[in-house]
Amino acid sequence: METSSIQRTNNVFIPIIRKPENVSVSPSSPYLAPQVVTVPKKEERNLPFIEANTKEVTLSHVKDDCIIPVFSKDNEVTISHQSFIDSVLSAAKSVFPYEDISDPVIRVSHVVKGRIPEAIHKPVGELLESDKTIYYERMMFCFEIPSIHQDIDGCRLNLTIGGVRAYNEQNLYSRKAPEKFRIFIGFKNMVCCNLCVSTDGYKASLRVMDTDALLSSASDLFRSYDMNRHLTQMAAFRECRMSESQFAQFLGKCRLYQYLPLPERKKLPSLLMTDTQVGLVAKSYFDDPDFGKEGNNTISLWKVFNLLTGANKSSYIDNFLDRAENASALTSGLCMALYGDPEYSWFLS
Repeated sequence: METSSIQRTNNVFIPIIRKPENVSVSPSSPYLAPQVVTVPKKEERNLPFIEANTKEVTLSHVKDDCIIPVFSKDNEVTISHQSFIDSVLSAAKSVFPYEDISDPVIRVSHVVKGRIPEAIHKPVGELLESDKTIYYERMMFCFEIPSIHQDIDGCRLNLTIGGVRAYNEQNLYSRKAPEKFRIFIGFKNMVCCNLCVSTDGYKASLRVMDTDALLSSASDLFRSYDMNRHLTQMAAFRECRMSESQFAQFLGKCRLYQYLPLPERKKLPSLLMTDTQVGLVAKSYFDDPDFGKEGNNTISLWKVFNLLTGANKSSYIDNFLDRAENASALTSGLCMALYGDPEYSWFLS
């Protein structure tokens, strides 16, 4: 039998696992350590990684059918969505040159429509497709490196890289200035397609002037990311369990958090989930076949983490990665609170 205990390292509780003789070694990639297979694998699904107000588009559509916004005061072109994707993909190929990399999956929202000059005075009903112009204010993409993967509690996690661009965060009415991007490297849970993002794998405000700086910054992030530590942190969530009453207390405190006086809220760790998302977590506790409550009225923090990242799919693109990283920090904090750490104890008291 496998036995384990818990120790705290760098503010993360990690399990110390004594491995049995029959150990299944996960793929031959040099990036991952051996693992212990203890539970049957769950069914993988082909679900969108984000749902709210988005649609999936192809890279060819973004390249061929969309215009590129400019800074209006000097008419300097912005870094296009396709250039952003190509730069991050090039960085991934340079850091992981021997791994298989999937095609990017792209989701967009908030379409901005326009017309070519020749069609300015045409009635709407007479517009041809060739008369119209579009671009998407917000775009998120990700691609997997399936040759680097690990199983946690029967869920296959593929290494995943991606980014977010939101033109609404950029002042396009001025002269050309550094442009803001978000990039991440983490894992996708292939059972639910939730994205698992850690602090050291996420750059929340990358500001660059050109694609060379974008490629360089992305490469630096991918090289500095400690994937084994991230996997160990997530595996530790299996070792932490909440009773149903503790889980209910946590949800109630999440609802209270939004209405706390600002001075009190500033004393607490950050919580970015909305009331609607807290409700989705509560609903999924009863409805989710993979991550819902267990027969003994307890739930592991691994399942709580996936309920949080599942609810995050209802976020808009420009909030998605911040909340994904916050879900990881929140789950880690709850795990520490269950073992007596005071920082997140408010959520359980």
